[in-house]
Amino acid sequence: MRVTVIGAGVLGASTAFHLATAGADVVLVDNAHDGRATAAGAGIICPWASECHDQGWYRIASAGACYYPALLALLAEQSENQVDYRRVSALAVATDQAVLAGIERILCARRIEAPEVGAVARLAPAEARRLFPPLHPRLAAVRVAGGTRVDGRSLTLALRHAAVRRGAHFLAGTAELVAEGARIVGVRVGAERIATDTAVVAAGVWGPMLLEPLGVALAVRPQRGQITHLRLEGVDTESWPIVLPPGSHYLVPFQAGRVVVGATRESDAGFDCRVTAAGQAEVLNEALAVAPGLARATLVETRVGLRPVGPDVRPMLGRSTVLDGLVVGNGLGPSGLTIGPYAGRLLAQVALGQQPELDLGLYDASRPWIEPAAAAGDTIR
Repeated sequence: MRVTVIGAGVLGASTAFHLATAGADVVLVDNAHDGRATAAGAGIICPWASECHDQGWYRIASAGACYYPALLALLAEQSENQVDYRRVSALAVATDQAVLAGIERILCARRIEAPEVGAVARLAPAEARRLFPPLHPRLAAVRVAGGTRVDGRSLTLALRHAAVRRGAHFLAGTAELVAEGARIVGVRVGAERIATDTAVVAAGVWGPMLLEPLGVALAVRPQRGQITHLRLEGVDTESWPIVLPPGSHYLVPFQAGRVVVGATRESDAGFDCRVTAAGQAEVLNEALAVAPGLARATLVETRVGLRPVGPDVRPMLGRSTVLDGLVVGNGLGPSGLTIGPYAGRLLAQVALGQQPELDLGLYDASRPWIEPAAAAGDTIR
């Protein structure tokens, strides 16, 4: 069975890897667009501390977080063990003790079904600063031992390499779907036409443009996210915890003094993937309000990603009801690195004609836009 996967971000690369692992004949096509969301993602894997109360989103996000150890074991079997993934814990911080008490209750309740949450503990401001020294001295915290961070670039590269090792063929270029009647029969990349039994479209914000000529509507829009990388010279930050203030901003430490801070959520920027003065101001002001000790850090770079945002917070996954041979994966929004690897496994199961291990009824890819979005007040990191 030949399956062509369009889009080699984390979702497409994971789909290709799981298909190749199952023995399918896989072609992975990618156009390397500027502004790809995966390349810019901060890499927080801690859905249990999210303020989002949509149960459909939480179900797949929690499953995605819990899937990482098994996925990394599979990648290690292919000698792809260079993924920068580490359990460092997370600190949900606030000055209001009532807010922290509410977060603690949610985490303890979620830990019953997801022991991966790990130990949950309240920390006084001084205890929180011992773990993350630049933190504001008035901020107390709830520590989530299971909080994890991952570098999306190293993960996606490992998935792609492992897929190729298992026989997948990678093509660089712009894909065009080829249909006969109401069925996908191939994919055209430049002058080359690839016959295919199934096409999986995991092309992020470029997915709607790919599907529109065939009469398939996909309610996905770009949301620009500007994420800034700082470096504290001579400081060992590798084991520092993730910091999650109220709202959608965050601080994510990596090795070699690097601290990633972000992010903007700009729904009116379209496909413009520039770094802007206003975006920089927002990101830095929010970060320094939470961690004034970062003021002396070196500004290393800003990455910009166009998040594919759907009509609500749940991803859009499953087989098309319009065209036979078409499977869609999209709408992961700001949760791509949490959900994407696991969602790729689910899409592979769908493409192979198997019953996916998670019921995809809540993630129908044909959902239309509803204005205003039903989950406009939810916050997902």
